Amino acid sequence: MSASTPEPLAASRQARQATRIAFFIAGFAMASWAPLVPLVKTRAGLDDGALGLLLLGLGCGSIVAMPLAGYLTTRLGCKRVILGSGLLICLMLPLLACLANVPALAAAVLLFGAGMGSLDCAMNIQALMVERAGGKPRMSGFHGLFSFGGILGAVGMTGLLSLGLSPLLAVLCVIALTLLVMYRAAAHLLPYGNEREGPLFAIPHGVVLFLGILCFIVFLAEGAMLDWSAVFLVSWRSIDPTYAGLGYAAFAVTMTLGRLLGDRVVARLGGVRVVWLGGLCAAGGLALALLVPVWPAALVGFALLGGGCSNLVPVFYSAVSRQTLMPQSTAIPAMTSLGYAGILVGPAAIGGVAHLSNLPVALGMLIVALLFVAFCSRLLHTGETA
Repeated sequence: MSASTPEPLAASRQARQATRIAFFIAGFAMASWAPLVPLVKTRAGLDDGALGLLLLGLGCGSIVAMPLAGYLTTRLGCKRVILGSGLLICLMLPLLACLANVPALAAAVLLFGAGMGSLDCAMNIQALMVERAGGKPRMSGFHGLFSFGGILGAVGMTGLLSLGLSPLLAVLCVIALTLLVMYRAAAHLLPYGNEREGPLFAIPHGVVLFLGILCFIVFLAEGAMLDWSAVFLVSWRSIDPTYAGLGYAAFAVTMTLGRLLGDRVVARLGGVRVVWLGGLCAAGGLALALLVPVWPAALVGFALLGGGCSNLVPVFYSAVSRQTLMPQSTAIPAMTSLGYAGILVGPAAIGGVAHLSNLPVALGMLIVALLFVAFCSRLLHTGETA
């Protein structure tokens, strides 16, 4: 492969569309799993603790698979890794819908997580090459398709189950749509990876470690909204439990809209200013939710948190693509793994702090962390020049 060969393909409209489809598939598949979780708990006879350990396998599978996926994109190309990951996800979903044996379920969850982590890594590597070839910001839009896929997957799977379809039939519908869009994208996924090959595993350091820590904080905030927003609304704002999901819905909708509009915002303001304003918006939104003692204010605050966080991670990915300290095939998995660690460790840590004090205090610690992200924005120039 010559240095001049890949750029026209990566810069093409078809490559951009294929990248959007890859992000959509990742969000769609992940969200399709969420409505199956309570069914898995009942079918396998799990208590809350056992279910928590089972779900931990999803994140562990993702983190373990990411370095391998980054290595394989360099050796085999993004196309093979994205398609292989998508097929692994499609193979695991029917097992997750049917299995009752706990060891078999654990293995399926681990492999499902490995597929999700590999897809996440490979699609972000492709996205960065497409963005670089096009010479303009595109990462926010790509991540917006992930969020849109997540909303559609959760609503679609819930709708299919509410119509009376068995979990297996509902999953087969999801797989059919996933395979259809994968087929549409396959011809225009990049058949190569980064030219600079790195080791299979590398500990993040320098600017990659710095960006990974910022990702950890943002993913921590996302995980907190997923796991604790409903609890906060019911326990501290006395909202009817029937409507407790509105908190995360407000967060998810503004995050999706922010990402879909984010490329224009980043192009106009620049990544540094987007991180500065986004961090302040997110911290201010969470402060509003915690300090004003009525539930409508909490919904507005969660919406501001989602909008503020929406373009932070895409900007961090663009920044890591500009550094030269580590090859992208190792830098991207390393940074993403740190982010996933925020989702894994964060909600449990918030629960521990809440046990020692209370939930508002635990969530309030996130305000300080998000302000730290905002004040670190000027250091993102390091990511542009390292």
